[in-house]
Amino acid sequence: MLEKMEKFSAEKVIEEFEELTKDAGRVQREVLRKILEDNASAEYLQKTGLNGRTDPESYQSCVPLVTHPDLEPYITRIADGDASPILTGKPIKTMSLSSGTTQGKQKYVPFNDELVETTMQIYRTSFAFRNRVFPVRNGKALQFIYGSKQFKTKGGLFAGTATTNVFNSSEFKRTMKAIESRCCSPDEVIFGPNFLQSLYCHLLCGLIHRNDIQLVSSTFAHSIVYAFRTLEQVWEQLCEDIRNGVLSEDVTVPSIRAAMSKLLKPDPELAEWIHNKCSGLSNWYGVIPALFPNVKYVYGIMTGSMEPYLKKLRHYAGELPLMSSDYGSSEGWIGANINPKLPPESATYAVLPQIGYFEFIPLRENASEDGQDKIQSSFPHVESKPVGLTEVKINEEYEIVVTNFAGLYRYRLGDVVKVVGFHNKTPELQFVCRMNLLLTINIDKNTEKDLQQAVEAAAKILAPEKVEIVDFTSQVDKSTDPGHYVIFWEISGEVSEEVSSECCNCLDQSFVDAGYISSRKVNSIGPLELRLLRRGTFQKILDHYLGIGGVLSQYKTPRCVNPNNNKVLQILSANVEKTHFSTAFR
Repeated sequence: MLEKMEKFSAEKVIEEFEELTKDAGRVQREVLRKILEDNASAEYLQKTGLNGRTDPESYQSCVPLVTHPDLEPYITRIADGDASPILTGKPIKTMSLSSGTTQGKQKYVPFNDELVETTMQIYRTSFAFRNRVFPVRNGKALQFIYGSKQFKTKGGLFAGTATTNVFNSSEFKRTMKAIESRCCSPDEVIFGPNFLQSLYCHLLCGLIHRNDIQLVSSTFAHSIVYAFRTLEQVWEQLCEDIRNGVLSEDVTVPSIRAAMSKLLKPDPELAEWIHNKCSGLSNWYGVIPALFPNVKYVYGIMTGSMEPYLKKLRHYAGELPLMSSDYGSSEGWIGANINPKLPPESATYAVLPQIGYFEFIPLRENASEDGQDKIQSSFPHVESKPVGLTEVKINEEYEIVVTNFAGLYRYRLGDVVKVVGFHNKTPELQFVCRMNLLLTINIDKNTEKDLQQAVEAAAKILAPEKVEIVDFTSQVDKSTDPGHYVIFWEISGEVSEEVSSECCNCLDQSFVDAGYISSRKVNSIGPLELRLLRRGTFQKILDHYLGIGGVLSQYKTPRCVNPNNNKVLQILSANVEKTHFSTAFR
């Protein structure tokens, strides 16, 4: 009976998706009605004056738009053990922890079984479309996934990262089995307390099952790149383990050692094959298809702050297609990638109308006569009224507002998306940037995307030197007068003063925001500063993040370091080797 329940039909999933998206407006109204009826007894909703009404118009007029600080007092009461209906009708028993990489502080987000189910709906939908193009059959997945240790809040609720809460669920395991994407590593490796030892064993499990591996994935592209950078360092030890059938002494966690002992048997022939493959590679190009010959694609979130890792990931993947996975956050999922042939830079996400209630705050006025978009000032001061899922317009940008099944009502995600089309009646979105990741001093406004494009332009100067950017971040320094942008780079080798100075000038000139350029010309923004860091600096930032309870699979390098993120700023400042100031606007 269980096997029958688990049988997956891609065509049935796609058929259901088509029906729901053809009537997305009705589905959205029903979702809102269900959320409000199920949680009508919640203290938060009781205060709004809805009085049992569930229509979108009443909801918008009675319930305010909020951000996390607005809900934090309610969430804290739940975490501290108040079991009364505060945000939801049913008690919340689990909390998710956000990544905390940008602000330097993790935050609690309510988590429940309904969010697990919406996650599985996203997984099943994207897999159904993906499997039509790149079929996976009776194989395994090399998944670089890591579960953090769950702990209990002051009030006794379980708390862990959003990914940990999902990986822990029985529904996740059933779904992965049903869609033939089971991780090749045992749970002891996924949930191991030391991520470096877990990573080593993920690689080892993948090599043991090399002919069964049909996809390589992780939550974020960064984790995949990190894994294969690690492989470059440990491949000979991996060969030794496989040759002798004995796990490296560097792996010390008893539960991991016990689980791996069941998989690891002496195999000199495989060890020799791996040794020959690795030795024959040119600078590790195409290592993924070389070691895992039946892999169909590489999969993970590759948009936004992950785009800078695509060049290195393509290097490791060779000719294999890269596919960006679905769009969501710690607060819940938004859309699925139903166009798997698109390159990651062009990835779009179709909103699933049944997994939450969605609103969109317009961020741009109508295009002006010359065809140029006119951005409303300051993202903007006078906000436009949010519109519904089916009311958005193609080529317009919006901030997403989410109402979910776990107690978030009209919650501003802070993500900017662009509507690039519709699938039936549901919009297809492209991620643009995070609203709070802004480099701004006065009238200038440069987003994460603007920063990334400036870094990519300057990186071309390094290419002839055979040097690449390992990672980067930024901050606004207002301790000087005038204030100025600071860009931090960790690069893979040495470059001359002339080259690094040229990179600094290029960065300064590559920010095309009109407010920035005019401010630089009149010196109301000072010269851009490029700080070159010691090798391993971003590893120290990662170590800090892991040390405060984060997991590698949820880690994102902060692209703009908040002034309150003292520890990360300390790490950066303590590891500066060279400093350059731009002379571009003299």
